[in-house]
Amino acid sequence: MAGQIGYPTPSRTQTVARKPGALDRFLTTIERVGNKVPHPGIIFFILIGIVIVLSAIFGLLGTSITYEVADPVSGEIETRTTAVRSLLSAEGLRFMITSPVANFLGFGSVGVIIIAMVGVGVAEESGLIATLVRKIVLIAPRSIFTFIVVMLGVVSSIAADAGYLVLVPLGAAAFHSLGRHPLAGLAAAFSGVAAVFLVNVFVTPTDALLAEMTNDAIRLVDPARQVTLVGNLYFMIVSSLLMAVLCTLITEKIVEPHLGPYTGGVPVEAAEGLTPEQSRGLRNAGIALLVFVAVMALLTAPSNSVLRNPQTGAILSGSPFMDGLIIQISALFFAVGFAYGKGAGTINNLTQAIGMIVKTFAGLAGLIFLLLVIAQFIAFFNFTNMAIVLAANLADILQDAPINGVGYIIIFVLIIFLIDVLITGAVAKWAIFAPVFIPLFMRLGGDPNLVLAAYRVGDSPMNVITPLNVYLGVMVGFAAKYQKDAGIGTIVSLMLPYTGILVVAWTLLLIAWYVLGIPLGPA
Repeated sequence: MAGQIGYPTPSRTQTVARKPGALDRFLTTIERVGNKVPHPGIIFFILIGIVIVLSAIFGLLGTSITYEVADPVSGEIETRTTAVRSLLSAEGLRFMITSPVANFLGFGSVGVIIIAMVGVGVAEESGLIATLVRKIVLIAPRSIFTFIVVMLGVVSSIAADAGYLVLVPLGAAAFHSLGRHPLAGLAAAFSGVAAVFLVNVFVTPTDALLAEMTNDAIRLVDPARQVTLVGNLYFMIVSSLLMAVLCTLITEKIVEPHLGPYTGGVPVEAAEGLTPEQSRGLRNAGIALLVFVAVMALLTAPSNSVLRNPQTGAILSGSPFMDGLIIQISALFFAVGFAYGKGAGTINNLTQAIGMIVKTFAGLAGLIFLLLVIAQFIAFFNFTNMAIVLAANLADILQDAPINGVGYIIIFVLIIFLIDVLITGAVAKWAIFAPVFIPLFMRLGGDPNLVLAAYRVGDSPMNVITPLNVYLGVMVGFAAKYQKDAGIGTIVSLMLPYTGILVVAWTLLLIAWYVLGIPLGPA
């Protein structure tokens, strides 16, 4: 776009003249076909009906499975027998009639997105995001900016769901402010948040839980052996950086060329730099950021501080600091957004800031309805136990297969990759698979850390396209802000290249790591 800050983009004539390649045509077909499916809410109503019918059939057949599972609470390995429960039984009918309100109120995504958008709404409506992006573009090359968005998504896994609900819409807004296609920014951020989810450059609370469950499984074979919290740290750090680079290249070389120039919505304003008001707003936001960080440091740094775990004194494990991250993020965005607005003249008082929050909430109505339906589907599906029965049966099949080494890694990654379509929760899957595959690989002379590393590789790439990821519908809502006809097909077509390329490249990285004998983490 002429006159925009940063890097020139191809003109509309140049972009249209580019002959679509095979991948362009394939992704366009995926989007066209996918967008013909009904509204996501209708899809989940249909899925609920399918679950009801299948649960009744398997319930009549008495389908069940006996398996060993690591209990994340007690730390014990238990033998459980789980049977499919019918939703058309007396118990199932009572559940469907009495649980919908509890299902919705207990669906954490609802509260998370409402709380998160309090602060994000102020930061976006005050103009902070657009101005901050413009400032970054003045000092950072375009390719580095894309990498920054992706890498922030990767790091955001330390804050649980905040990356989905905070970073992804900000990524779209940031790209739009640059004159780039906002859906490319959405895809870049979403890839970092979800497709590279189980690795990080930092140790996260999820890592602690996975390590403990791994140790519970190890005790089935060797009670004296265990893995540490940082057993995968080297692999995690390298994976985070390399996969972020790969996601950047996919965004720049595949997704953006496929999308072409953005022609919908409000045009990006031409500008050469920041106005004095915008610069003053950024200074105010910077001061607010420093004050916020100082306050949080005072509340977490001292050994007896209120945001540490009251029992252990830990900051990352079971602490109010980690449990309250979404509140902290929302408060941070509100503080810096309000400070920017006061400096830039876009906010005069708290009443005006509240008006920005109300405006943001008004745009969430469709998303709230979708979350209501998704909450019922997940609750009904979990009630039937069908996912557990299927996952455990697949684990038994793989346990009996005569494989080892590289073949084991490939098959295990593939199984986890496919089962992620049905069970998206990383901890839930590991509770079932760890007691099977950790002892199996140990009997083959393998390192339990390698099994956990393979699990990280298989668990993440499918997250961006599986229909059972509750945030896929959320992504549709974010995309619809910039492209009114966006649907599930739009998101799947954007994210499919990330899934396909990441699972192959990441598996090859793990195989190379294994063959070369590189330590996965500190001994």
